[in-house]
This record gives sequence, C-alpha cells and structure tokens, in this order.
Amino acid sequence: MENKYLKLLLQQKKQKWLLLLILSSTILLLTTIASFSSSPQLLYKSHSNKYHFQQVPRFVEPKLENSPSSPVHKVPRLAYSISGSAGDGVSLKRALKALYHPRNQYAVHLDLEATAEERLELARWVSEEKVFKEVGNVRVVVRSNLVTYRGLTMVSNTLHAAAILLKDIDDGESWDWFINLSASDYPLMTQDDILHTLFDIPRDLNFIEHTSDIGWKKDQRAKPVIIDPGLYSQPKSEVFWISEKRRLPTAYNLFTGSAWMMLSRPFVEYCLWGWDNLPRIVLMYYANFLSSPEGYFHTVICNADEFRNTTVNHDLHFISWDNPPKQHPHFLTVDDYESMVESNVPFARKFGKDDPVLDKIDSNLLGRRADGFVPGGWFTDEGNASTVLPRINLKNTTELKPGPGAQRLKRLMSSLLLADDFNSTHCKMMPAVSKMK
Repeated sequence: MENKYLKLLLQQKKQKWLLLLILSSTILLLTTIASFSSSPQLLYKSHSNKYHFQQVPRFVEPKLENSPSSPVHKVPRLAYSISGSAGDGVSLKRALKALYHPRNQYAVHLDLEATAEERLELARWVSEEKVFKEVGNVRVVVRSNLVTYRGLTMVSNTLHAAAILLKDIDDGESWDWFINLSASDYPLMTQDDILHTLFDIPRDLNFIEHTSDIGWKKDQRAKPVIIDPGLYSQPKSEVFWISEKRRLPTAYNLFTGSAWMMLSRPFVEYCLWGWDNLPRIVLMYYANFLSSPEGYFHTVICNADEFRNTTVNHDLHFISWDNPPKQHPHFLTVDDYESMVESNVPFARKFGKDDPVLDKIDSNLLGRRADGFVPGGWFTDEGNASTVLPRINLKNTTELKPGPGAQRLKRLMSSLLLADDFNSTHCKMMPAVSKMK
C-alpha cells in the first residue's frame, strides 16, 4: 500500500513538472514571437533600385544603434581627421584652413614624435582662432598617440579620431562621411564644391579603393609577422619582424588598397562598436600585418554583408607613383598642377611644406588668400582674414556657392556611380591564378 502511494505521488510530481515545463516554453515562444514581430524594420532602396526590408537590431545600449543618416537631397556634413608628425604643424594649419567649413567637424592630431611645444602651439592656435571659437567644430587630440609608420598604430589613430568625431555631436550636427587626411594632403576644390556635389549622393556609399588581388603583398605583408612597438613602448622605434610566418586567413578574405578614404558614418560606427565581432577579429589580425592601413578597413567592409555592396572603388585622391609603385609617392610640384586639375578629384598628396604649387592651388582653385579661409556661402573674404573676423553666416550653413570644382567632381561621380559594371564590382573577388608547374 505504501509503495502504491509513493508511485502515485511521484507520478503526480512528474505531471506537475511537465505542465510547468510546457507552460514556460509556451510563454518563452510567445515572447520571442512578439519581440520579433515588434522589432522595427527599415525599408531601404539598394543601388539596384530594388526595395528590401532590413531588420533593425535592438541593442542593450541605445548608443550602439546605427545613427540615422541625413536624407539625400540635403546638404551633407563631413568629418575630417587631419594628422601630422614632427615639423608638420605649419602644414596642418594651412590644410585645416583650406578645408574648413562651419558645417563640418574636424579632429587634428600631431603624434608624439612632434615636440610638446609643437603640440601645445597647435592647441593654442585652434583655441585662439576666432572662427573656430565661434563655431566650435575643431577638436585637437590632446592625448597624442605614438604612431609607427606602417604599423597598426596608424589604424588605431584613425579609429581614435573617428571616435572623437562621433562623441558629443548633437543629432542635428551628425556628420555623413569621415575623411582621413594627413598634413601633406591638400584640397583641389572648395568645401562648397564638395558639399554641393555630395548633395545627391546616397549617404551609405563608402569611397575606398580596394582589390582582392593582393599579389606580392601576400608574401611580403600577409605571411610575415611584424610587431609594432608603438602598441606597448613609449619611445618610438620601427616595426620589426619575427622569424615565424603564418598562413593566409580562411575565416575571411583579405583585401588591400589605398590608405586614404571617405567612409560613411554607419560603417565607421560598425568599425568602432562592431555589433558582430568581425571588426575586432580583423583588427587583431592586422596587428601583425605590415602597412595595415592599406588593408584593415578594406578587409572589414568587403567581408561584412551589411556593407560590402556600398563600396565605390576610388580614394578621391590624386597621387603620383612610380611604376611599379615604390613605398612613397612623389612630392607634387607645379609640374603636376594640370594633371591634378584634370583628375577631377577633390584631394591630392603629397605636398612639401609651403611648396609653390600650394600657392597656385590657393589662387586658382580655392580663391584663398594667404593664411585665410576659402570663400563660399558662409564666408566673404573682406580684408585680412587672419586679423579681422570675416563675415560669416552661421544661421544658414547650407547656403553654398559652388564653382568650377563642383563640375569637375560631378564628372568624377558620374563616371564612378553610373558605370555599367558599378553593381557587379563591389568587393569583387579576383580569380585565383594557378602557378605554372
């Protein structure tokens, strides 16, 4: 009798737990369905003119959500990172004034190879420049980074500048594209020209020169393992190699290209916050890759489903290389002026400090006086802009006065975006070349 009672009691307990299990599973299933059905969906138009529904992810931290880009047919905002090293202070100041527009955001940085006096002078100059004080859109990277040439610290410096430019920006001032430049870069057209032309350009496009054909870089950069001392050592020293080599990655495909680019804000946010782990994994891989700035962003964007079809295969720069290219490009001179103009690109590099060709660019292409700003819808050049606050229009920064540079840039954009093979060349994988036996 007692055994029967125990069996009955155990059977009742099993039935009770089974009911609880079924009930909890049902609640979990209903909650999941409700959560999925209530998740926001975004209707967007791809470059193939087809509409797609894209699930907008929910994050624990609201700050990790993709910031909404400004709509097309609205004057965009640009975010510039301008970096320099020892002796680049004068060139950086000149480039900043030539690139300046109150609608944009700027981060300027002299690395730790520059003296403390140089870095303090840059900070003082920015803080005392009347227009910068009035607008408040120029930030000096106070905690300078140690940047090793050809090492990962060049990538980390770019990511640092992008993070600064994303921080403390009001929604109404959110920028659309991030452009990395050095103190040896210079514009070939005005900001009014650039903003006017980008007015009709989809905000998700990323202008990044790239290829999967890494060629000689496979054996000279991908397989060797290098160490960047700037990641752990204060005194600056060059990268060094270790004896072991590694195989090419199989978890993702390597891409390479120009270190200079114009990236969309959604992609920059993805690189910084990485709502999947790809940006961090690739960053750790490139910690031991020679000349990582020529591969990190390219490999991330071409292996990310969300962004690989947003690429435009151009770096928007005029650069004069040897053939085949050597480690450094030529310094540009007056002899290169016509070729620069005919290229229709907005930027060129590299320029020597106060080279005469810069004066010619200022006079003929920018309409800029020595040590002054570039005239445009926001600024009318009256007198000496270095000593008198120029007449500026901050109430309506969308008032633009495009010039011939806008027509040149429009021709470039048309050739890139209206090409017949545009949609088929995003992050295109080149066929493997078999070795001759």
